[in-house]
Amino acid sequence: MNRPGPARRADFAAWRTMTLRWSDNDAYGHVNNTVYYQLFDSAVNAMLVDHGLLDITFGDPIALVVSTRCDYLEPLSFPGNVEVGLAVSRVGRSSVHYRIGVFAAGADHPAAAGELVHVAVARADRKPLPWPGAWRQVFDTLIVGERPAS
Repeated sequence: MNRPGPARRADFAAWRTMTLRWSDNDAYGHVNNTVYYQLFDSAVNAMLVDHGLLDITFGDPIALVVSTRCDYLEPLSFPGNVEVGLAVSRVGRSSVHYRIGVFAAGADHPAAAGELVHVAVARADRKPLPWPGAWRQVFDTLIVGERPAS
């Protein structure tokens, strides 16, 4: 798999500040690896809700996560805020690949960086659907630079 080089703030088009919780720390005193995936999922879905695309209760299509990955670069710990950066690296007929960076507040380089892939599916039968035009328009605003296809 071709992965881009180290991420920096300029690699992301949208931002969300999130607060770390006491329960996010593990026995080693830093944010547990599973929490980063929660941050990824929450940041992406909040962005979709903010743009009026994702109606969690009645919307059609819905976006299902089919793949995630994360590289852990520096530890984070409670208390504190993190800044989650989002960008789109690829849009397919029914899939979208998000690049995600989790930054300590004000940091230049991420503490974690990864990818989340959504697939558009029909709510009723979970069969893939093409992205509606409004979704594609939002995805286009999140493309930063040129990224190789994975």
